[in-house]
Amino acid sequence: MIIKLLDFIGASSIKACNVIGNFSIFIFATIKTLFTTRLKLSKFMFHMESIGVNSLVITVITGAFAGAVLAIQAYKGFKQFGGEQFLGPVVALSMIRELGPVLTGFMVTGRSGSAIAAEIGAMRITEQIDALRTLRINVYQYLIVPRVLAGTVILPFLSLFSMIAGIIGGYMVSVHVLGMNSELYKSGIREIVELFDIEGGMIKSCIFGFILTSVGCYKGYFTSGGAMGVGKSTTQSVVVGSILIIVANYFLAVLLFGP
Repeated sequence: MIIKLLDFIGASSIKACNVIGNFSIFIFATIKTLFTTRLKLSKFMFHMESIGVNSLVITVITGAFAGAVLAIQAYKGFKQFGGEQFLGPVVALSMIRELGPVLTGFMVTGRSGSAIAAEIGAMRITEQIDALRTLRINVYQYLIVPRVLAGTVILPFLSLFSMIAGIIGGYMVSVHVLGMNSELYKSGIREIVELFDIEGGMIKSCIFGFILTSVGCYKGYFTSGGAMGVGKSTTQSVVVGSILIIVANYFLAVLLFGP
């Protein structure tokens, strides 16, 4: 029993080290290609639209309702202690520092991260990637870098729209549903929210964009097992990307905003 347990732990550790090592090499090759080759600008702009513009609606809707429900829940607590004036800053800081970037990361991971893994995975199992290599085309330059860079650049802008939508959603609920004074909501935000809070949220979003696109590309690039393998890689890209965003969010929150 103990021997089997040790074998399982050892095999799992070796497998985890192999995955981490392969992913690290993949990231290194992507970054190296970015700085040593010419960017495919047309593909970069195409993926900016695919990842960013086409995800704008779901991002805004998610942010608006997140801010609205946050206002309702926070209002009940603040009302017991007469702290309604803090409702605006709490909604704004929560959306700017945490909910905006994280929810945007989740939405784009589910929509675009999975699509990236499926597209590249389908190219892998149909040997299109091998055909590109045969034609002496740099696969990283052609497939990976435009997607990763597009996600890294566009996600902060999506998060910004999510933050704004969340603050507006909280305002609409606070003023028109809960009957709070509108000036009280806005003045609290002006007094407490600082520019660095917004900058921190944008930095988070930038890193989340890099994570979700690089995971999607990695899972798609190393797809195997036919059509079933594409589905598996697509699912894994969403799960792994979401987990990494949650983990990175903690460390970034401590690093940027303190414990």
